[in-house]
Amino acid sequence: MTGAKRKKKNVLWSKVHSPQCEDIKQWCRRRLPILEWAPRYNLKENLLPDTVSGIMLAVQQVTQGLAFAILSSVHPVFGLYGSLFPAVIYAIFGMGQHVATGTFALTSLISANAVERLVPQSNRNLTTQSNSSVLGLSDFELQRISVAAAVSFLGGIIQVTMFVLQLGSATFLLTEPVISAMTTGAATHVVTSQVKYLLGMKIPYISGPLGFFYIYAYVFENIKSVRLEALLFSLLSIVVLVLVKELNEQFKRKIKVVLPVDLVLIIAASFACYCTNMENTYGLEVVGHIPRGIPPPRAPPMNILSAVITEAFGVALVGYAASLALAQGSAKKFKYSIDDNQEFLAHGLSNVISSFLFCIPSAAAMGRTAVLYSTGAKTQVACLISCIFVLIVIYAIGPLLYWLPMCVLASIIVVGLKGMLIQFRDLKKYWNVDKIDWGIWVSTYVFTICFAANVGLLFGVVCTIAIVIGRFPRSMTLSIKNMKEMEFKVKTEIDEEMLQQVKIISVNNPLVFLNAKKFRTDVMNIIQKENVNSQALDDISKCEQNTLLNSLSNGNCNEEASQRCTSEKYSLILDCSGLTFFDSSSVSMLVEIYMDCKSRSVDVSLANCTASLIKAMKYYGNLDSEKPIFFESVSAAISNSYSNKNLNKLCDHSEL
Repeated sequence: MTGAKRKKKNVLWSKVHSPQCEDIKQWCRRRLPILEWAPRYNLKENLLPDTVSGIMLAVQQVTQGLAFAILSSVHPVFGLYGSLFPAVIYAIFGMGQHVATGTFALTSLISANAVERLVPQSNRNLTTQSNSSVLGLSDFELQRISVAAAVSFLGGIIQVTMFVLQLGSATFLLTEPVISAMTTGAATHVVTSQVKYLLGMKIPYISGPLGFFYIYAYVFENIKSVRLEALLFSLLSIVVLVLVKELNEQFKRKIKVVLPVDLVLIIAASFACYCTNMENTYGLEVVGHIPRGIPPPRAPPMNILSAVITEAFGVALVGYAASLALAQGSAKKFKYSIDDNQEFLAHGLSNVISSFLFCIPSAAAMGRTAVLYSTGAKTQVACLISCIFVLIVIYAIGPLLYWLPMCVLASIIVVGLKGMLIQFRDLKKYWNVDKIDWGIWVSTYVFTICFAANVGLLFGVVCTIAIVIGRFPRSMTLSIKNMKEMEFKVKTEIDEEMLQQVKIISVNNPLVFLNAKKFRTDVMNIIQKENVNSQALDDISKCEQNTLLNSLSNGNCNEEASQRCTSEKYSLILDCSGLTFFDSSSVSMLVEIYMDCKSRSVDVSLANCTASLIKAMKYYGNLDSEKPIFFESVSAAISNSYSNKNLNKLCDHSEL
């Protein structure tokens, strides 16, 4: 007996727990996309293009890592770490197969506000370089990267929280004009931050509202302090970069491997600076010492999280918005799908885990993603291969970058932002398509350059919501279909009468509290207009006939006949195939329309309704149970109206 009970218990246990194991496997595949694409990876077809793309991407990762670290007000070596670890983590958790994650200009610019506020430049003189510290860096540099890592950690926590709350579905508020204007404005900020390196000037750190204009005011006030050598070097670098990149773009179909002009320029500029000793001779600023190796992990300081919460929200929202736009673009281009919530998790973990490895906030960048497009990358393996080359730079080549001029690095960054800056061309498109979107673009851009990227993004979203609330209730909610355009044909001798007796109204938009009242008004206006037209025609024709018939018998008009002629019924069919979703307000409104039409002797039928809508309407109101109201198609509703009309005519003939 005990054995039988134990066997029964084991069977029940297996039934309870076996589905859970399968659910866990499915959950792992869904949350770890690498488990889906890695087993199906085709080495023969994909490895070579992914390797070429990985090498080209590594050049971008290194140069942008160094520049964006300086943009984030930390030591350049931390930009190399930020180009390595987030890319690996995103390759495991991310769904964008052509998205290059790493250091990002916008998030670097936002985190720099916290770094400069909590560890200002004036503290540099109070600390000294120590051989016992991490990689021989000074305490000042370690304090600065600690603040940047704290911003990355808290920003990642916010993104993971948004994933838990399933807020990926709210990304529909991040419309194309808002993202385009925000990224263009932020790119303008980044170019402005590089002006001091392009001109070789010493410009104090300026931030806050209207800081963009204060920087240029300072530049024009101190225009005499521009170093001619740095300006000429910058102009030469920009011209070379633009020309070679344009040539690569023009002849990319004829040549198998594009020229890595960024790498060539870095090597040539470093060699020229080393040979001529430009740092000491002309006072040209260089990158400086880059330590070799990766330090052991260390947790970011938790005691300053409350002080960086504003920057953390900016990093979380701006980084995710820009990254999601690139992921959706690559998915549309290469015909695959992504999950918005999964992208929250991927970027959140990239920021959280990397913050323990001395990394600045990360996100996907348009320039690096464009490199993957142009070089024919197939999968995320290209990003993983680029990480191998970044690792080689960290352990072997990094110290050789000491002589790289900062003006050349700034030129690479400015040219790399071309894709964002040319989004000004979108203004023509928005002006011709929708001038309201044009206004949203301009206002979002203005707010971004006057304040910050996160402020501009927030303004754009609020402005979009306000305009939707203003436009949605006034939008067209229905249209009247002509029966002659329907695919079915009702075989009857009185087709012309049927055309006059049946009105088909198609629901074009979702019905929610915003437009429910407008929809009811439109329907009732159609009914009222139809009543006026039918009474104007029928009272002249049918009443005269009834008067003639009754005058032969009674000599005057029968009141019942006159009432019957003025209350001639017609049918109203609501085609709900375009009703994608609804709420309680719209269901209540539909029931009210049905009751009002019933009181006006108008038969109402609903076609192509979902089961949930039928259930909701039956629950909400006391609908007529004697005759059918809901039909599978418009043709079924018309056939029912035709049957009812023939029945009414038989009753009329029997009375006569």
